[in-house]
Amino acid sequence: MVAQARPTGAHSPGGDGRAHMGLLDGRSAVITGGGSGIGAATARRMAAEGAAVTVLDIDGAAADTVAREVNGRAYEVDVTDYGALEVAIKDAHEQMGGLTTLFNNAGNSNMAKIHQWDLAEWDRVVRLNLTGVFHGFRAAVPLMLDGGGGSIVSTSSISGTRPAAGEAPYAAAKAAVAALTATAALEYAPAIRVNAIAPGMIHTGLTDILLTGFEWTVPFMEEKTPLARIGVPEDIADVVVFLASDLARFVTGQNLVVDGGMTLHGSGVDGLYDRFQALTPPRKD
Repeated sequence: MVAQARPTGAHSPGGDGRAHMGLLDGRSAVITGGGSGIGAATARRMAAEGAAVTVLDIDGAAADTVAREVNGRAYEVDVTDYGALEVAIKDAHEQMGGLTTLFNNAGNSNMAKIHQWDLAEWDRVVRLNLTGVFHGFRAAVPLMLDGGGGSIVSTSSISGTRPAAGEAPYAAAKAAVAALTATAALEYAPAIRVNAIAPGMIHTGLTDILLTGFEWTVPFMEEKTPLARIGVPEDIADVVVFLASDLARFVTGQNLVVDGGMTLHGSGVDGLYDRFQALTPPRKD
């Protein structure tokens, strides 16, 4: 179900006390998974840098809230539904007068060992985290090519570069997003630059239960991170803005890791699942 596209209130973006450089002046951006976390932070940062922003999310109310903050448009859409996503992106293109920037950010997952994954849940995780990105490409690329080009950024993960136990479909899908990114960069250069960003441990709705539900989790992750803190959505949003802007004009096909240095020593989130397993009653499969 796609919500009716509409301009929202005349809220002036950029009131975060930061100096803004107009990095995205004149750009028109669509963000999937834009109703919370990294997507919402990126919507705010892009608007503050001058972009017209359209927010897509499966949670229509959340999308609308963020869109109102950035004087943008909101659509309720599930990225696994290609028809609905295509309609939303085409309408956003028409309403904004073009499409120069796409941020494929929608994603989610659970944790289980490989043999314990329900088949339908496995398919859901892969379809959301990988096929949803492909759907974004398929809908947006023709519009970008007709408009003279643009930039696409997709959210991968350090789970795709340094997998850990318990997240097989998510890790596999995110690794595939990096491969899809490289392929698209080759296919659509020089008109469209295509990059991915691989966040480390970022405090979002996806990770909140991990970071707030157990007193040991934050110290455990901080110890594994050379910069000694958990990331926040704005840490990723700033890099997405960079990749979407002309500052990254000679950057394409990359999967940029933004993890505070966590994977420098090769650990990723190793050991996290085992700790949760020790605290959780065994499943009766």
